[in-house]
Amino acid sequence: QVQLVESGGGLVQAGDSLRLSCAASGSVFSSYVMGWFRQAPGKEREFVAAVNWNGVRTDFADSVKGRFTISRDYGANTVYLQMNSLKPDDTAVYYCAARFATTIATMTGEYDYWGQGTQVTVSS
Repeated sequence: QVQLVESGGGLVQAGDSLRLSCAASGSVFSSYVMGWFRQAPGKEREFVAAVNWNGVRTDFADSVKGRFTISRDYGANTVYLQMNSLKPDDTAVYYCAARFATTIATMTGEYDYWGQGTQVTVSS
């Protein structure tokens, strides 16, 4: 069992940066692929980024490539999503997710645990 708690969301202007954090507890952090997803009002939850168990491999949605980075701190059992050059289209609730596997996945159904989400609002 894994518990995930996101933080770091807020209201920013277009072009600003934010760093989201996801603190994990309850199991061996290094055993999990960690991912970030987002859900805008009226839309389905979509993949944003993921990092594999050892932090070597990452994957990003095309819409955030070059602007977002993902990293993990094993000592703090935390995964981060650094978001730069934010756009109004990035406005959504951002969710952290954990997948008990060695390979990165981009579908919501492939993740085993989810956090409660943190709101990111980007004004134009």
